[in-house]
Amino acid sequence: MAPIVEQIDPWQIHLWLAWLGELTGARRLDEYRRLLSEEELEKRARFYFERDRHRYLVTRAMVRTVLAKYAHVEARDWRFTVNPYGRPEIAPGLAVARRIEFNVSHTDGLVVMAVACERTIGVDVENVHVRKADIAGAERYFAAAEVAALRALPRERQHDRFFQYWTLKESYIKARGMGLSIPLDRFAFDLDDVTGVRLTVAPSLEDGPGRWRFWQLQLGPEHVAALCAETVAHGWPEVAPARHWS
Repeated sequence: MAPIVEQIDPWQIHLWLAWLGELTGARRLDEYRRLLSEEELEKRARFYFERDRHRYLVTRAMVRTVLAKYAHVEARDWRFTVNPYGRPEIAPGLAVARRIEFNVSHTDGLVVMAVACERTIGVDVENVHVRKADIAGAERYFAAAEVAALRALPRERQHDRFFQYWTLKESYIKARGMGLSIPLDRFAFDLDDVTGVRLTVAPSLEDGPGRWRFWQLQLGPEHVAALCAETVAHGWPEVAPARHWS
């Protein structure tokens, strides 16, 4: 059985980081390939660009080996399913892992995986040096209050604020497990509130802002991330220092 080397309780959230540029070499990548299922290998082969095949391989190997640190299940033996909205989840048959929740996001150069216990989470990461902020088209992504606040900022601050909104919104819809079936203009973040990140939600979404806690994370000079976690009965969790995966 795989040893449990990481302990987690409902008060904690663990973040794992995989820097794609560091994870190379034929022997290492062959070890990763041996962890994947036939279905995963077939999906990897369908990517046209090598960088996408590499990202997918690292991501799937990372998910398997990280989860194996929290339960007595070998990395190769993990099985996954998706909910009706496409959110990846641990297959119900793995009863030993029923308390574990995870979510993954990737961008140019970095994969981030969040792990929690008995609470829903969502994480999103973006490389803000590679991607250009679409300030002119902000109405397509944000609520009216967010668009107004974004455009009221000095031009030199708009790029960073765009991706702060973007990652927070992505983390929220991922935590809810409903993806883009949630209209992005029906909830909004106030980042200028003195108490921190404040969420407002339209009644049609049938959710309460007090249900969630948010973190904005700077993961080096190029990467910004956001994390959303359900408060549930255990109260507000804390994010442990990031762990590097290889």
